[in-house]
Order: sequence, then C-alpha cells, then structure tokens
Amino acid sequence: MSLENVHSFFLWCTIINYAVLLLWFLIFSLAHDWMHRLHGRWFRLSVESFDAIHYAGMAIYKIGVLLLNLVPYIVLHIVR
Repeated sequence: MSLENVHSFFLWCTIINYAVLLLWFLIFSLAHDWMHRLHGRWFRLSVESFDAIHYAGMAIYKIGVLLLNLVPYIVLHIVR
C-alpha cells in the first residue's frame, strides 16, 4: 500500500466519521423526544440522563475520530 493510498484512506475515514457524527447530532437535535420515548421503552432514563449519555457519546466519538483519523491524516500530510 502506497503512502498516497494511506493518506487518502485517512482522509475518507475522517470525512465519513464526521458525517456520522453530524447525522447523530442532527437526529438527536431534531428528533429528541422521539428518541427519548424509543429508548425509554428499554431503559428508565430521565431526560437529563438521556442528554448526558448522548453528549458524552458524541464527545468520545469525536475524540476517537480526532485521534485515530484526523491526526494520522495530518501527520501523513506533513511527512509527504
């Protein structure tokens, strides 16, 4: 695998993962009540707990994308 392919791989991984994060945020923002009712069937969560869990999940996901996709992409861009 060439350095150019790896560079392209990390670029597309970053783009796709940020699209997933954006979609998650949009669904969470626009369909908040529906999601809470849906998950409320399985788990007894207050609205505050539900929001905190999603906020923490989005933060962890974003940190993962930064560390595992964006940073290697930038390093490969610098090294190239």
